Amino acid sequence: MVAAYEESRRKRLEENRKRMEALNLPLLSQALHKSSPSKSSPLKQHAKSRTIEKEVVVVRRSSRVANLPSPVYKEVVIDRVTIPRRTYSKHRDYANRVYASDEAREEALEKADKLMSDLESQYPTFIKTMLQSHISGGFWLGLPVHFCKSNLPKGDEVMTLIDEDGNEYPTIYLARKTGLSGGWKGFAVAHDLADGDALIFQLIKRTAFKVIKY
Repeated sequence: MVAAYEESRRKRLEENRKRMEALNLPLLSQALHKSSPSKSSPLKQHAKSRTIEKEVVVVRRSSRVANLPSPVYKEVVIDRVTIPRRTYSKHRDYANRVYASDEAREEALEKADKLMSDLESQYPTFIKTMLQSHISGGFWLGLPVHFCKSNLPKGDEVMTLIDEDGNEYPTIYLARKTGLSGGWKGFAVAHDLADGDALIFQLIKRTAFKVIKY
Protein backbone atom coordinates (compact mmCIF):
# COMPACT_ATOMS: atom_id res chain seq x y z
CA MET A 1 0.00 0.00 0.00
CA VAL A 2 2.93 2.32 0.76
CA ALA A 3 4.47 1.44 -2.55
CA ALA A 4 1.29 2.42 -4.35
CA TYR A 5 1.28 5.83 -2.57
CA GLU A 6 4.92 6.47 -3.48
CA GLU A 7 4.26 5.54 -7.10
CA SER A 8 1.30 7.93 -7.22
CA ARG A 9 3.37 10.75 -5.66
CA ARG A 10 6.21 10.20 -8.13
CA LYS A 11 3.81 10.43 -11.06
CA ARG A 12 2.40 13.77 -9.75
CA LEU A 13 5.87 15.25 -9.39
CA GLU A 14 6.79 14.13 -12.89
CA GLU A 15 3.63 15.71 -14.29
CA ASN A 16 4.32 19.00 -12.44
CA ARG A 17 7.90 19.07 -13.77
CA LYS A 18 6.68 18.62 -17.33
CA ARG A 19 4.16 21.45 -16.90
CA MET A 20 6.86 23.82 -15.54
CA GLU A 21 9.14 23.00 -18.46
CA ALA A 22 6.31 23.67 -20.88
CA LEU A 23 5.77 27.13 -19.30
CA ASN A 24 9.52 27.92 -18.93
CA LEU A 25 8.97 28.40 -15.19
CA PRO A 26 12.48 27.19 -14.23
CA LEU A 27 14.08 29.96 -16.26
CA LEU A 28 11.71 32.55 -14.76
CA SER A 29 12.52 31.36 -11.26
CA GLN A 30 16.26 31.70 -11.91
CA ALA A 31 15.80 35.23 -13.30
CA LEU A 32 13.85 36.30 -10.23
CA HIS A 33 16.49 34.86 -7.96
CA LYS A 34 19.30 36.80 -9.71
CA SER A 35 17.38 40.13 -9.58
CA SER A 36 16.45 39.87 -5.90
CA PRO A 37 18.18 42.48 -3.62
CA SER A 38 20.73 41.67 -0.99
CA LYS A 39 19.59 40.41 2.35
CA SER A 40 19.36 43.85 3.88
CA SER A 41 16.48 44.57 6.20
CA PRO A 42 13.46 46.24 4.51
CA LEU A 43 13.13 48.46 7.54
CA LYS A 44 16.68 49.75 7.08
CA GLN A 45 16.12 50.52 3.38
CA HIS A 46 12.93 52.46 3.97
CA ALA A 47 14.04 54.18 7.15
CA LYS A 48 13.81 57.95 6.95
CA SER A 49 16.05 60.46 8.63
CA ARG A 50 14.64 61.80 11.87
CA THR A 51 14.09 65.50 12.39
CA ILE A 52 14.55 66.76 15.91
CA GLU A 53 12.26 69.64 16.78
CA LYS A 54 12.66 71.80 19.82
CA GLU A 55 9.59 72.65 21.86
CA VAL A 56 9.22 74.98 24.79
CA VAL A 57 7.33 73.30 27.62
CA VAL A 58 6.38 74.24 31.14
CA VAL A 59 8.21 72.32 33.85
CA ARG A 60 5.58 70.80 36.11
CA ARG A 61 6.88 70.70 39.67
CA SER A 62 3.65 69.72 41.37
CA SER A 63 3.02 65.97 41.61
CA ARG A 64 -0.70 66.66 41.29
CA VAL A 65 -0.33 67.86 37.69
CA ALA A 66 2.80 65.94 36.74
CA ASN A 67 0.86 63.41 34.66
CA LEU A 68 -1.10 66.00 32.71
CA PRO A 69 -0.05 66.79 29.10
CA SER A 70 2.47 69.59 28.95
CA PRO A 71 1.31 72.67 27.04
CA VAL A 72 3.35 73.45 23.93
CA TYR A 73 4.26 77.04 23.14
CA LYS A 74 4.85 78.04 19.54
CA GLU A 75 6.56 81.18 18.38
CA VAL A 76 4.19 83.35 16.38
CA VAL A 77 5.37 86.22 14.20
CA ILE A 78 2.96 89.12 14.52
CA ASP A 79 2.82 91.67 11.75
CA ARG A 80 2.33 94.86 13.69
CA VAL A 81 0.91 97.96 12.08
CA THR A 82 2.84 101.04 13.02
CA ILE A 83 0.66 104.07 13.57
CA PRO A 84 2.53 107.33 13.04
CA ARG A 85 2.51 109.74 15.93
CA ARG A 86 0.24 112.70 15.58
CA THR A 87 1.67 116.16 15.91
CA TYR A 88 -0.10 118.72 18.02
CA SER A 89 -0.20 122.47 17.94
CA LYS A 90 0.90 124.44 20.95
CA HIS A 91 -2.66 124.33 22.27
CA ARG A 92 -2.50 120.51 22.46
CA ASP A 93 1.09 119.95 23.49
CA TYR A 94 0.67 117.98 26.74
CA ALA A 95 4.33 118.43 27.68
CA ASN A 96 3.95 122.23 27.61
CA ARG A 97 0.72 122.48 29.57
CA VAL A 98 0.50 125.46 31.88
CA TYR A 99 -1.60 124.99 34.99
CA ALA A 100 -3.12 127.97 36.72
CA SER A 101 -2.36 128.44 40.40
CA ASP A 102 -5.19 128.29 42.89
CA GLU A 103 -4.80 132.02 43.50
CA ALA A 104 -5.04 132.89 39.79
CA ARG A 105 -8.01 130.60 39.35
CA GLU A 106 -9.82 132.15 42.31
CA GLU A 107 -9.07 135.68 41.11
CA ALA A 108 -10.51 135.02 37.65
CA LEU A 109 -13.60 133.44 39.17
CA GLU A 110 -14.21 136.42 41.48
CA LYS A 111 -13.91 138.90 38.60
CA ALA A 112 -16.25 136.87 36.42
CA ASP A 113 -18.74 136.59 39.27
CA LYS A 114 -18.70 140.36 39.76
CA LEU A 115 -19.21 140.94 36.04
CA MET A 116 -22.07 138.44 35.94
CA SER A 117 -23.89 140.36 38.65
CA ASP A 118 -23.82 143.44 36.40
CA LEU A 119 -25.32 141.63 33.40
CA GLU A 120 -28.99 141.58 32.55
CA SER A 121 -30.63 139.16 34.94
CA GLN A 122 -33.36 138.20 32.48
CA TYR A 123 -31.05 135.64 30.84
CA PRO A 124 -30.05 132.42 32.61
CA THR A 125 -26.31 132.63 33.32
CA PHE A 126 -23.54 130.50 34.81
CA ILE A 127 -19.74 130.64 35.16
CA LYS A 128 -17.42 127.86 34.04
CA THR A 129 -13.75 127.72 35.07
CA MET A 130 -11.55 126.06 32.46
CA LEU A 131 -9.61 122.89 33.22
CA GLN A 132 -7.02 121.11 31.07
CA SER A 133 -9.61 118.54 29.98
CA HIS A 134 -11.75 121.38 28.61
CA ILE A 135 -9.08 122.99 26.44
CA SER A 136 -6.87 120.06 25.37
CA GLY A 137 -7.06 116.36 24.63
CA GLY A 138 -10.69 115.42 24.06
CA PHE A 139 -12.00 119.01 24.21
CA TRP A 140 -15.14 118.14 26.14
CA LEU A 141 -16.98 120.80 28.13
CA GLY A 142 -19.39 119.57 30.75
CA LEU A 143 -22.07 122.07 31.75
CA PRO A 144 -23.84 122.39 35.14
CA VAL A 145 -26.42 119.61 35.28
CA HIS A 146 -29.06 121.67 37.10
CA PHE A 147 -28.73 124.51 34.57
CA CYS A 148 -29.09 122.07 31.65
CA LYS A 149 -32.14 120.35 33.10
CA SER A 150 -33.84 123.68 33.79
CA ASN A 151 -32.98 125.69 30.67
CA LEU A 152 -31.57 123.65 27.77
CA PRO A 153 -33.33 121.37 25.23
CA LYS A 154 -34.21 117.84 26.30
CA GLY A 155 -32.60 116.36 23.19
CA ASP A 156 -29.34 116.87 21.32
CA GLU A 157 -29.13 120.25 19.60
CA VAL A 158 -26.75 122.59 17.82
CA MET A 159 -25.84 125.28 20.34
CA THR A 160 -24.29 128.47 18.98
CA LEU A 161 -21.58 130.20 21.02
CA ILE A 162 -21.32 133.94 20.37
CA ASP A 163 -18.17 135.70 21.55
CA GLU A 164 -17.76 139.35 22.56
CA ASP A 165 -17.04 140.34 18.95
CA GLY A 166 -20.21 138.73 17.65
CA ASN A 167 -18.47 135.75 16.04
CA GLU A 168 -20.59 132.60 16.09
CA TYR A 169 -19.34 129.06 16.71
CA PRO A 170 -21.80 126.17 16.30
CA THR A 171 -21.30 123.32 18.77
CA ILE A 172 -23.04 120.02 19.48
CA TYR A 173 -24.93 119.85 22.77
CA LEU A 174 -25.42 116.31 24.08
CA ALA A 175 -28.45 116.35 26.35
CA ARG A 176 -27.84 113.03 28.10
CA LYS A 177 -24.25 113.97 28.94
CA THR A 178 -25.09 117.66 29.57
CA GLY A 179 -22.10 119.04 27.72
CA LEU A 180 -20.66 120.48 24.53
CA SER A 181 -18.75 118.20 22.16
CA GLY A 182 -18.21 118.82 18.43
CA GLY A 183 -17.38 122.45 17.68
CA TRP A 184 -16.24 123.32 21.20
CA LYS A 185 -12.64 122.67 20.23
CA GLY A 186 -12.83 125.33 17.53
CA PHE A 187 -14.08 127.90 20.02
CA ALA A 188 -11.44 126.97 22.62
CA VAL A 189 -8.55 127.16 20.14
CA ALA A 190 -9.79 130.37 18.49
CA HIS A 191 -9.91 132.14 21.85
CA ASP A 192 -6.66 130.63 23.15
CA LEU A 193 -8.36 129.36 26.29
CA ALA A 194 -6.04 128.31 29.10
CA ASP A 195 -6.30 126.48 32.37
CA GLY A 196 -7.90 128.76 34.98
CA ASP A 197 -9.78 131.04 32.56
CA ALA A 198 -13.32 131.86 33.69
CA LEU A 199 -16.09 132.00 31.07
CA ILE A 200 -19.52 133.51 31.56
CA PHE A 201 -22.25 131.68 29.63
CA GLN A 202 -25.42 133.69 29.11
CA LEU A 203 -28.36 131.90 27.45
CA ILE A 204 -29.71 134.67 25.20
CA LYS A 205 -31.72 132.28 23.01
CA ARG A 206 -33.02 128.74 23.34
CA THR A 207 -29.98 127.38 21.48
CA ALA A 208 -27.48 130.26 21.73
CA PHE A 209 -24.99 131.30 24.42
CA LYS A 210 -23.23 134.61 24.67
CA VAL A 211 -19.77 133.77 26.05
CA ILE A 212 -17.52 136.26 27.84
CA LYS A 213 -13.95 135.32 28.66
CA TYR A 214 -12.43 136.63 31.86
